[in-house]
Amino acid sequence: MNKRLLITGAVLGMLSIVFGAFGAHGLKTLIAESSIQTFETGVRYQMYHAFLLLIVGGTNFVSLKAKKSVYWLVLVGVILFSGSIYGLSTNTLTSFDFKIIGFVTPIGGLLLILAWGFAVVNLIKNKSKIGDN
Repeated sequence: MNKRLLITGAVLGMLSIVFGAFGAHGLKTLIAESSIQTFETGVRYQMYHAFLLLIVGGTNFVSLKAKKSVYWLVLVGVILFSGSIYGLSTNTLTSFDFKIIGFVTPIGGLLLILAWGFAVVNLIKNKSKIGDN
């Protein structure tokens, strides 16, 4: 599970950089500045959650069960949250109206919040000393 968390975190991080560069350079003349800022929000949240997966995958202070929950919540959450933001911010460039799936953005956000919650609760429940001196 740690390897899957680390690989997925690294891939999400890499894609964040790719999408960020695309948003900053490729979309600059194609969509409004406010849409670029919205696109950047999706990139930023994707990167935050890439870091979460890397941290959770690199620690032994989170149980396997919690790691699996965090993994799936982050993966689905990023797809729904950041993915829908990417679609909504570039809506004028496609024939598909992403506004009809805009309701998934807050669902994805909720899943991301739950991922952090699972990690925090699991760390609190962990009986081993975490960095206590």
